[in-house]
Amino acid sequence: MLGQKRTLGSILAVVLAGVLTACGGSAPPAAGPSAERSLILATTTSTQDSGLLDDLLPAFTQETGWGVKTVAVGSGQAIELGRRGEADVLLVHSPAAEEAFVAEGTAGRRLLVMHNDFVLLGPDADPAGVRGLPVGEAMSKIAASGAVFVSRGDDSGTNAKEKALWKDAGVTPAGDWYQQTGQGMGATLRVAAEKGGYTLSDRATYLSQPEGLSVLVEGDPGLLNVYHVIEMTKQAGERVQPEAGVAFADWITAPGAQQRIGEFGRAEYGQPLFVPDAGKPEPVP
Repeated sequence: MLGQKRTLGSILAVVLAGVLTACGGSAPPAAGPSAERSLILATTTSTQDSGLLDDLLPAFTQETGWGVKTVAVGSGQAIELGRRGEADVLLVHSPAAEEAFVAEGTAGRRLLVMHNDFVLLGPDADPAGVRGLPVGEAMSKIAASGAVFVSRGDDSGTNAKEKALWKDAGVTPAGDWYQQTGQGMGATLRVAAEKGGYTLSDRATYLSQPEGLSVLVEGDPGLLNVYHVIEMTKQAGERVQPEAGVAFADWITAPGAQQRIGEFGRAEYGQPLFVPDAGKPEPVP
C-alpha cells in the first residue's frame, strides 16, 4: 500500500548510512546515528532556509543518537508525507491544516514549539502605497493597483496564510499581476526581488536571505506564525518509527532545545528569529 512505503530516497539514505558505517572499519560512537536509528523529518522550507535546522539537528543527533533525513517542503506537502507514512515526525506551521490532519487519527501528539511572524515585503519605492497599513488594507491596495505580487503557490503554511489574508480582504487574486512560483520561500523572495514585486514571507527566512526587498507591513495580529511538532504513528504506515517521532518531539520541546531556538539568530541579526513556546499557552492573534 502507498501509505506503508517510504520514498526511494529515504530508503537509499538508510542503506547508504549502513554501508558507510561498515566501510569505516570501526563502530560508531554511542551518540552517533546508525542505520537502525535514522528518522525522517518532514518540515517546512522556512526552518531549512533560515538555517535553524543546521543549528538544531547536529545537537539532536549528538544527544539522542538519532540521525535525521530532512525533507524540506511546504507544510501541506509535509503533512501529506506524514499522511502517507513517509515521515516519522513533522515540524510545520499551518495550524488549520494541522488540526484537520491530527483529527484523522494517524498522528500522535501535536506540541507547540515556537513562533515568529509573517511580514509583507515589497520594493522600497512601494508603488502600491501599502507601507505601514493594516495587512488587510495593504492586500486590497496591492490588488487594486495591479502591482506584481509573487506567491509561493505551493500549499505551504505561508501560502495558506496568504490565501487567508486575500479572503479576509475580500480579494480573489487573479491576472497578470498575481504570479505563483510553486517554490520555497527563499526562491520566492528572489523572484519577487527580481520582478520588483510584493510577497509574504516568514520573518526568519527574510532576515536570513534578504534579497532587495523591504518590510512594508509588520506587527499586525493577523501575521502570527506558529510552529508545531507532530508525531506520526503506525496508523499512517508500518514503516513509521513512532519512537523516533517521540524522541524528536520530546527533544525539541525540552529546555535545552528551546534555549537554542531562543538564541538562534541573535548574534548575526541582532534579534532571535524564533520565539520558543513549549509549555506556554498557544499564541493567538
